Amino acid sequence: MKSFEALTEREILALAISLEEEDERVYADFAEGLRESFPASAAVCDGMRQEESGHRRRLIELFQQKFGEHIPLVRRQDVRGFVQRKPVWLVRPLGLETVRRQASAIELETRGFYEKAAARSQDASIRQLLDDLANEERHHEERADALEKEKLTAGVKSQEDEANRRLFVLQIVQPGLAGLMDGSVSTLAPVFAAALATHSSRAAFVVGLAASIGAGISMGFAEALSDDGSLTGRGHPWVRGLVCGAMTALGGVGHTLPFLIHDFRLAMGLAVAVVLAELGTITWVRHRYMDTPIPSAALQVGLGGALVFVTGILIGSS
Repeated sequence: MKSFEALTEREILALAISLEEEDERVYADFAEGLRESFPASAAVCDGMRQEESGHRRRLIELFQQKFGEHIPLVRRQDVRGFVQRKPVWLVRPLGLETVRRQASAIELETRGFYEKAAARSQDASIRQLLDDLANEERHHEERADALEKEKLTAGVKSQEDEANRRLFVLQIVQPGLAGLMDGSVSTLAPVFAAALATHSSRAAFVVGLAASIGAGISMGFAEALSDDGSLTGRGHPWVRGLVCGAMTALGGVGHTLPFLIHDFRLAMGLAVAVVLAELGTITWVRHRYMDTPIPSAALQVGLGGALVFVTGILIGSS
C-alpha cells in the first residue's frame, strides 16, 4: 500500500479514474435500490451517476493525452488515507436516509481528494482539470438540490417520506413492538407467581431473568425465521430478529430488575410501577406508529396485561 505523497501524476490520474468509476457504480446501485419504493430519488441518483460518468470521461481523455492508452490499476484500497466504505448499496431494501448520508460522504471525500491532488500536481493541464473537478464536486450538493427540486415535487417528496415511514414501521417498529409486548406481558405470570410463592426477591429475580432471556432468544429466532423479507419488504430477517429479541428481553428485564432490592414489599411495589410504565409505553407506540386510538390501545394492552398478571397472582398465591 502506497502513501498518497508517493504517487506520481500518472498514478494520481489513474486513481482519480478508478474513484470516479466506483462512485458512478455506487450511484447506479443507489438508483436501482431506490427505484421500486422511491422512484423520484432514484432519478436524482441517476443524474448524479451521469455527472460522475462525465468526470471519468474527461480524466481518461487527459490521461491518454499525457501517458498513453494503458491506465494502471490504482484503487482506493491501494493508497493509505482513504476511509473504508461500508457497502450499504448492497442492502435491500435500501433506506432513503442511508443513501443521502452516503452520497454526502462520497462528495466530501472526492472533493478533498481533488483538492489535495491538484496541490501536488506540477503539470498545468492536470492541475487545471483537478481544480475544475474539485470545484464541480463543491457544486454537486447544489446540483443534487436542483435535481431534487426538479424530480421531487412537494407531492412526490411527501409520498416518498410516507413510504420511508412505512418501511421503518414495517422493518423496525413492528418487530420491536411485538417483542416488547411479549416480553412485558408474557413474563408477568412467572415473575409474580415466583414472587408471591416464595416471598423472596432473589427467587423472583432469577425466574424473571431466565424467563426474559429465554423469551428474547425464542422470539428473536421466531421472527428471523418467519420470512426472508424478499416478498413482504420487511427487511433483513436477522435484523428483525435482533430487534424483536432484544425488545422482548428488555420488556421482561424491566419489571425483573426491582427484585434486586432485598426488601420484598418495596421490590413488589416498584415492579408493579414498572409494569404500568411498560404498558403505557406500548400504548404510546401503538398510537404513534400504528395509528391506534389511545383508548383502544390502552384497553387492548391493559386487558392482556391484566389477564397475565392475575394469572401470576393466582398461581403464586395458591
